[in-house]
Amino acid sequence: MARATWEELTDGLSPEDLGKLEAFRDRGLALGDVEMRVNRTDVSFARRRVFASAYVKSHWLEVGIELLRRAEHPKLRTAFPTTKKVTMHRLTFGSVDELDDAFDDLLREAWETVGPGTR
Repeated sequence: MARATWEELTDGLSPEDLGKLEAFRDRGLALGDVEMRVNRTDVSFARRRVFASAYVKSHWLEVGIELLRRAEHPKLRTAFPTTKKVTMHRLTFGSVDELDDAFDDLLREAWETVGPGTR
């Protein structure tokens, strides 16, 4: 996927949609040891392996979080295995306020468990 700048990714977003993507970005960067990868269509976070990504579609923040287990969250749309060990969780948020402590916990868990890489 072609790399892009934050400005290229967010060009044309409404202030509300930009706020959603910025909230995701800020949570990812707050984890500490991460690499933010910006593409023309999404932003993702990795340590050795990508563990979370997000993009805005039709005013919804679409987030993918990879975990070593099947987790629950009120905004979970679907979960499916991507490897024998890793399960992708797709969550959809309509506002920044929906990014709650439970979401932050899932993001931190992904950073701790999937981010360093799996064998």
